[in-house]
Amino acid sequence: MAQNETEETYLTVAEVAETLKLNQQTVRNWIDQGSLPALRVGRRVRIKRSDFQRILEESYNAGTSAPARSTPSADDFWGGEPVGLAEPDPSAAVDKGS
Repeated sequence: MAQNETEETYLTVAEVAETLKLNQQTVRNWIDQGSLPALRVGRRVRIKRSDFQRILEESYNAGTSAPARSTPSADDFWGGEPVGLAEPDPSAAVDKGS
């Protein structure tokens, strides 16, 4: 086996962010959340190319249909419960006693 076949290559946060067209802070958040494995060397962070490729392959869903989403209804926001009646307009009341 050649030496370069066993040697792992690493990516920087900036390289991963540029590849995915994302902000670097998003990539850092993924690392902090544990979604993207990374190696910390002092203050520097490196991502194994193989880990990055694996995560891309696992999250790729071409050809699969996502569940259809319907547009939200009023019930989604209000839960279908009545919110009450508006107070009557006092100027609309006519004094019938005088």
